[in-house]
Amino acid sequence: MREALFVKQNSEKWQHYESVRQANPDEVANQFIEITNDLAYAKTFYPNSKTTAYLNGLASKLHQAVYKNKKEKSNRFIHFWKTELPVLFFEHRKQIYYALIFFLVSCAIGALSAKYDDTFVRLIMGDDYVNMTNENIAKGDPFGVYKQSNEFLMFTQIGLNNIYVALYTFVLGIIFSFGSIVSLFRNGVMLGSFQYFFFSKGLGLQSVLVIWIHGTLEISAIVLAGAAGLVLGNSFLFPKTYTRMESVIKGAKDGLKMVLGLVPIFIVAAFLESFVTRHTEMPIYLSVFILTMSAIFIIWYVFIYPVKIIKKLSYNDREN
Repeated sequence: MREALFVKQNSEKWQHYESVRQANPDEVANQFIEITNDLAYAKTFYPNSKTTAYLNGLASKLHQAVYKNKKEKSNRFIHFWKTELPVLFFEHRKQIYYALIFFLVSCAIGALSAKYDDTFVRLIMGDDYVNMTNENIAKGDPFGVYKQSNEFLMFTQIGLNNIYVALYTFVLGIIFSFGSIVSLFRNGVMLGSFQYFFFSKGLGLQSVLVIWIHGTLEISAIVLAGAAGLVLGNSFLFPKTYTRMESVIKGAKDGLKMVLGLVPIFIVAAFLESFVTRHTEMPIYLSVFILTMSAIFIIWYVFIYPVKIIKKLSYNDREN
């Protein structure tokens, strides 16, 4: 579509959206979603045009109206996970895809490095861990490490550590996004080499059925924390029509909300690792059920549900 036609078709809508004081908070939120869709289209086909700059400014204005001036509701806690967080996942879906790609590539690098270098796993995991695991394999209990600590102590330590790693990965994003990429790379290489180690011992399928009971949620949340770091870093690198300070503040708020939204996922993952994963002899169907349901939840909540929320908000906007 030519730019002039695009402007002609949407100019009346845009002019109406500029009068944000006349709209209630829900209408403003719906308008913001519509404008971000138009902005995405303009960036694709007219990246350096005045139309794109105008839409960027209008999106900024609407965003401030939604997140700065909207009155807090009594069900704010529920609204955050039901609507606000999924909308953020949709808005920053590109960063989520980038983080996932970085992580998967890092996993592949870790696995290949472990395959062609016998010392690589020891370098990454440490001699103590590798020796202990080899001893457990010799005893016929390769995943005995999950049975060594008290359940409640293990739950607390793992939960706090995972939340720390997520916050650390997010904050590193301020280093031009590179810091979060490095954190994703380190975790990906570690996971790839760790997983290959068990496959090389003929325990690949068993390791998946045991480790990914908790790993499905835990690793997914780490990737999302990396995406939050990219949101922060990109806000500094690409301020668009914002001042750099305004852009960083917005990116920091969005990224921090994404990370805080991961806390319940980390808690559930820590619970599974501490109280469930240790039962390594559980029936296969139960293990498959847990990790499958975890994967379905992540795919639904991060990728499918946000689209439904956006469509619902857009539909309500048209009805109003």
